[in-house]
Amino acid sequence: MNGLGSLTELLSLVLSAVAAGLLTVVGALTENAGVADMLVEPSVFAVWEVGMGLLLLYTGIYMLGYKRVWLGLRGQFAN
Repeated sequence: MNGLGSLTELLSLVLSAVAAGLLTVVGALTENAGVADMLVEPSVFAVWEVGMGLLLLYTGIYMLGYKRVWLGLRGQFAN
């Protein structure tokens, strides 16, 4: 592969890693807020916050962090 294609793939992996980190942090904060709301007074909004936090954590850690960044880096440096 030429240098420009490799550089483009590496930049894509870096941006995906940043997005994965942001989604993970926002997911953890959202889930924490949902659990705190559930302890004060159980409500539909608190359940929604917990669910959205879990979804963001799943997306950040697994979908972007593992499937895209980790496996992409392994494929990038395996060659």
